Amino acid sequence: QVQLVESGGGLVQPGGSLRLSCAASGGTFGGYAMAWFRQAPGKEREFVATITWGTESTYYADSVKGRFTISRDNAKNTVYLQMNSLKSEDTAVYYCARAFRIYYLSKLYYDVSQYNYWGQGTQVTVSS
Repeated sequence: QVQLVESGGGLVQPGGSLRLSCAASGGTFGGYAMAWFRQAPGKEREFVATITWGTESTYYADSVKGRFTISRDNAKNTVYLQMNSLKSEDTAVYYCARAFRIYYLSKLYYDVSQYNYWGQGTQVTVSS
């Protein structure tokens, strides 16, 4: 059974930075696209970023483009999200997810339905 465990969340002031990690175990890591989503109170879960296998192509939500960077270390079965210039609207629970199909990135990579394994989430709070 695949397990995803996020870490690195916390409280940070506006303009600050955080680095989230997601460690995968119990299954195949290489070959699958990995993604970060987030969910604020009272809102639906929304796409943040995704990274493919191999070429490690990346895709971002417009709201985080230029501020967040997704990366992966296949030797460590870990995916990261470096978050810079944080804003109050970035406050949410952040989840990592693994795509449901190996060697495939759907055109709907931004949709939760394209991922079938999820972590438990880590809270990020941006406040002064």
